[in-house]
Amino acid sequence: MAAGDAEKPDGDGGVAAPAAGSTIELPIRKASDGGSPPPGQSLTGKQEHYLKRELVSEQVRWEINELNSPTALRRFGAPFKSDHGEVAPEDSELPILRYIFVNHIRDFPFLDKAREKEFWQDKLQVFLESFAGKRISSSEDRLEETKRRKLAIKARKLVELMMVSGIRTSSGFEERIRFSELEIVDANAIDTGVQFNIPEGNYINGWDVNVSGVRVTTVRGILRSQKHAEFILRIKKKGELEHFVTRRYGDFHRLHRRLRLELPGRTLPAMPQKNKSDSTANGILSSLGSGNGDDSDASSVSSGGTRITSRSGLKTKSLLSPTDAGQRREISSSAASIRSSLSRKVASPRTSADGRLTPLSPKDQEKKEDIVLWREKQRVSLRAFIRSLLHNPQIANTKAVQEFLSGDPITPTDEDVDDIIRRKLIDEKRIEEQKKFYEIARKRAADLDEYMEQFRRDIVESHGLTKLFAEIKEKETIPDLSIQYRKFAEWLRIEIAAVIYHVFLAEDNSPELFAQARRIHSLVPYTVIKNVIRIANPAAVMSGILDVFLAQPFGTRSLLQRIFSLTLNEGIRSFQKSIDILNAKTGDPVFAEKIYAYTNADQSVHEAIREEAEADGLDIIVTLLRSDLIEPELSGEQVERLFNAYVAFNNAVENIDEEMREGAQLFSYLKQMMKLCTRQRDKQMMLELIEQPVTLQLFRDLFTIFYEPLVRVYKSANVYNSVTDFAVFVDDIIQVVDKCREQDASADPNQTVQAFIDLCERHEHNFYKFVHEVHVHDNGLFTQLMGWIEGILEFLRHGPNNGTLDVNALFEGGVNSGLNKEKAIAEINSLIAWQEARKRWHTDKTRQKLAAEAHHDTGLIGSGFKTSDFGLDGQDLEDMTYDDGSDEEAEAQVEDELDPIEAERRRRAKRQDRLRRSAGEPPKPHVEEVHKLKENFLVMLRQVLAK
Repeated sequence: MAAGDAEKPDGDGGVAAPAAGSTIELPIRKASDGGSPPPGQSLTGKQEHYLKRELVSEQVRWEINELNSPTALRRFGAPFKSDHGEVAPEDSELPILRYIFVNHIRDFPFLDKAREKEFWQDKLQVFLESFAGKRISSSEDRLEETKRRKLAIKARKLVELMMVSGIRTSSGFEERIRFSELEIVDANAIDTGVQFNIPEGNYINGWDVNVSGVRVTTVRGILRSQKHAEFILRIKKKGELEHFVTRRYGDFHRLHRRLRLELPGRTLPAMPQKNKSDSTANGILSSLGSGNGDDSDASSVSSGGTRITSRSGLKTKSLLSPTDAGQRREISSSAASIRSSLSRKVASPRTSADGRLTPLSPKDQEKKEDIVLWREKQRVSLRAFIRSLLHNPQIANTKAVQEFLSGDPITPTDEDVDDIIRRKLIDEKRIEEQKKFYEIARKRAADLDEYMEQFRRDIVESHGLTKLFAEIKEKETIPDLSIQYRKFAEWLRIEIAAVIYHVFLAEDNSPELFAQARRIHSLVPYTVIKNVIRIANPAAVMSGILDVFLAQPFGTRSLLQRIFSLTLNEGIRSFQKSIDILNAKTGDPVFAEKIYAYTNADQSVHEAIREEAEADGLDIIVTLLRSDLIEPELSGEQVERLFNAYVAFNNAVENIDEEMREGAQLFSYLKQMMKLCTRQRDKQMMLELIEQPVTLQLFRDLFTIFYEPLVRVYKSANVYNSVTDFAVFVDDIIQVVDKCREQDASADPNQTVQAFIDLCERHEHNFYKFVHEVHVHDNGLFTQLMGWIEGILEFLRHGPNNGTLDVNALFEGGVNSGLNKEKAIAEINSLIAWQEARKRWHTDKTRQKLAAEAHHDTGLIGSGFKTSDFGLDGQDLEDMTYDDGSDEEAEAQVEDELDPIEAERRRRAKRQDRLRRSAGEPPKPHVEEVHKLKENFLVMLRQVLAK
């Protein structure tokens, strides 16, 4: 069915208006207008799909929320027990979750051995129902997002994606929104992959910053002089002139410390280690100079950030030397202009020093010389650090960063200009080498395209993964594999080589990462680990340790229970001390009594108070304290004091005023008390859960189910030999990277590519041997695991075995039962228009993000697989990445340590930031009529998913 035939509903041939209650009218794209349903159908393909999607989404949302109920599993069906006997699949109230559980969780290779009664009913069901009955606080109770809510959002999106993709409609005309404008294609992946490292023109949150040079200064001491490196930063802010500042390594360190104070709790990029090593560029002087053979400044270059060492006999031709005569004349003119403008000491310190290079005089050009670039590795690591900071808008707008980048501007000297020009040339050559590396690697990978396509087809077709691992199990070496699998190994070799190159050589922070990897590698006792693994029996050791922790002599509590109890009781006592302090500060114990009573009240009381607070537009603290549902009641004087404190608190949040702040302390104490009482109750409930015998029994069973099979595999496969293989692989990586670093920009890209590919080739047989040995001794575990994965892929590609959803019959049945057809069609069309507008909005936002963060694209080789190969639609998959407005966990932890007024100020600022980020996002239209189909849809869904 054509895309243009999918949009127009029955009747007037146009697009129906959105339903009443819709907050915005979203036009349907004209390319999708027109057309009518296929013969014998009431809905177009798009209308079918988005009606199905809306109903599936609502059902998934309800089922995920229903898991909070203590009786949810009793309505689930087998293997869980019910008060009304066994629940048939056709009668399950949770058909979607039941289907996923029966077909994809219960059949997981480890869990398939678990016994129905002993494990699922007597232990897991009892534990989960007990947990649900404890009513651990929700996001609304704690005035913050809980981890369970975040997990529920992710689970809902994942289940919805699975069901929408897997369950087809019966008509065969189902169609999604598809238009080429949504496809984000990066035609210059190689260019954008290195954009983050370019010396200039890379604006990050309004700043273009480059550590463009190094100035070496001498500080005279009493006994001797010391040399210090000052890093020259070229800074340009949008709408302003360019300027330069100098900062020492200690200044960067002080900036890092200052940011920790200004943004407490914010995760900051790690400060690079101090690196005093220098770099050498062979023959670079032949392409640089003063532009005048008699210029005396040439002799003073060594006082800047660059040292020159003559090597008249050097035979190697430099990659950095321009050879074209016209180019040399152009370079000479440009650099001379820069030098003349700087030597005249222009009044503004913002004059640019970036320009083209000036060749040496003929006399100097005869000399082949080395350039020692002072602190070159430190320079690029500090550039990566400052740019990483700027990528966070909150950090980029701090006072500390503004002062660091703007304070004390300088005018570069002639020596500084020489050094800046040399460093810029090095940066450009380094980026060019990266582009060449990726281009050569891509060309080599492209030679394998034909075989990779065959490999893709083999994997995508039925039982492709099982066939792949069966061949790995049968063949002992890579050369023994079939041709398409050998070529896949070759492609993988190139891909891994590109990743190693990118991580340890290509990025600005690569020296830092490489130094960390080298340090960690030097500290790991590989021989000791190998011998421990070879001699010890981990299954017996872990089983013995488990017995020690879980044993209950004479029916007393186990050691594990005592440890958990000790920890939880300590937390409970700590909360109580804080609550007592706050109670004394409020000066009224009635407030504390009501808050404590609320935290321990029934769920119905919580819901009633939350609804009242939302209806009145008040803080929940005010509502619960004045509520008659919780004893004792407040007097008129207490209510007046409470409202005065609430008003003062809001004013203190909006206006930083010490006088208002003092009046707001009472309400801030009450908010703290509410949070502490809620968390104290959570710990008490967790303590009760730990004390239950079923918790320990469940823990032991889970250990037996998951750990013991893996231990048997690793013991029989002699995994300890792979420890040595891994150590040798890391040694080889270090040697190859060191060699490439020594050559730096003078290396041949072809040789660099081949060096990393050879590195992977030398060790690929060890990796293959490890996988082969584990698979041979797995007792069928890998085969089961592949079968489990293919079962999920089979559902996504072909849907459930019981057939498809007849959405047209569902709709027609609803119309015959009194559904308003015109209104329902209008609502479905408004949903289609909303999805289209929403995808466009997210696409634009994604393009903006990619433009701002182009360094995230490494330009590495793609695998050739598409989401459609696995039964997933790319547009549906994009919905998984849409921002759900969740708070960062680190930010939530920061707010715990803050004063309540400051914490509330931050929460409101984050709320405003979310509103700003979502500005322009189309709101979901109100739909009411299509939800009348839910009951019949549920009956149809149960039949399709029953198995």
